[in-house]
Amino acid sequence: MSSHPVEPSELIGLGKRYWLSVYRPRDVILDHGKGARVWDSEGRDYVDFGAGIAVNALGHQDPDLVEALVTQAHKLWHASNVFYSEPPLRLAEELVEHAPFAERVFLCNSGTEANEAAIKLVRKWAAGQGRAPENRVIVTFKGSFHGRTLASVTATAQPKYQEGYEPLPGGFRYAPFNDVAALEEAFAQGGVAAVMLEPVQGEGGVMPADPGFLKKVRELCDAHDALMVLDEIQCGMGRTGTLFAHTHDHVTPDIVTLAKALGAGFPIGAMLVGPKVADVMQFGAHGTTFGGNPMAAAVARVALRKIASPEVLLNVERQANDIRKGLDKLNHEFHLFSEVRGRGLMLGAVLDAAHQGRAGEILDIAAAHGLLILQAGPDVLRIVPPLTITDEEVAEGLHRLHATLAEFAAKQAKVA
Repeated sequence: MSSHPVEPSELIGLGKRYWLSVYRPRDVILDHGKGARVWDSEGRDYVDFGAGIAVNALGHQDPDLVEALVTQAHKLWHASNVFYSEPPLRLAEELVEHAPFAERVFLCNSGTEANEAAIKLVRKWAAGQGRAPENRVIVTFKGSFHGRTLASVTATAQPKYQEGYEPLPGGFRYAPFNDVAALEEAFAQGGVAAVMLEPVQGEGGVMPADPGFLKKVRELCDAHDALMVLDEIQCGMGRTGTLFAHTHDHVTPDIVTLAKALGAGFPIGAMLVGPKVADVMQFGAHGTTFGGNPMAAAVARVALRKIASPEVLLNVERQANDIRKGLDKLNHEFHLFSEVRGRGLMLGAVLDAAHQGRAGEILDIAAAHGLLILQAGPDVLRIVPPLTITDEEVAEGLHRLHATLAEFAAKQAKVA
């Protein structure tokens, strides 16, 4: 290791040389952040409309999170699940207290792990009922994203994430999202043990479930003795303006998976389970070395308390309205979007037909203007800022987005 200042190009070169080439990050070295702003290693500031892909729900350097992390760091970093420690026990209790549908919690390290646990739990439950392997089918939806392990990527009904990893595990069946007739047909084929879906699809283009769709899923699951599994890894934990995204739809799931914002930047995942499946997995049925890590749990306890507060949830609603208004105003000027969709501070600006496939190009221009935003596929700009973003940060972010779209529109005009 060297103590002398390192040029950004040198660090980027390390990434290109030593990282497995599964990422294509922009050539910026982010160094530190505060609230909804981050600074790179050369001192340039950015408004953060991406929040680490909806992870940094309380922004950067939230003092209560920092205090929780530092306090626990001086006590116990890791214990394993061979022994008890207080932070994960308290976190499990508090998650159940906040989740009327839940009785028990499995703590893990990521959203993929939470979904993997949910898939295994569905299969274990079906096996316990005497269902043959061919009758343990899990229905998922086109456009979904459930993770990168072999089972969760198979649940992810997007071929681009699956190509080259065949043979994929069996036992999954796909249906178009928000299509009740297609879902009914999927059940009619028989053998369905569960339906797994996101109340708002993230990677699939920030696509909310239609009004009444989740209720129909619940009804069909009840009619066919199947489990309802909700993946709230991106859309949960206050992102839509309620602690759990399914609250908007007034349904009671059997299983909910969480991650991302649960740790507000510290890696953690969780599977919350209701009474129907709370006792299915017994000793030795599943496990994890790092799940329930005391440091992660200590941070997540503070994140949960703050995210569930009326102050934060009301801020989500208010800032979401302001950002939507800002996007509508920008679209009135530049005419780039066919629609803006989503819930709360999970918004997708869908590029119109003339500009489809250009989301990545807009992200590059945005970074040059000091704005960090995301895409959800090639056609959608994804805006998922910290839930605590301030009026000033929203205004400045929209100002920089205006400069971004103006530059993009000007380039388009030259080409035309």
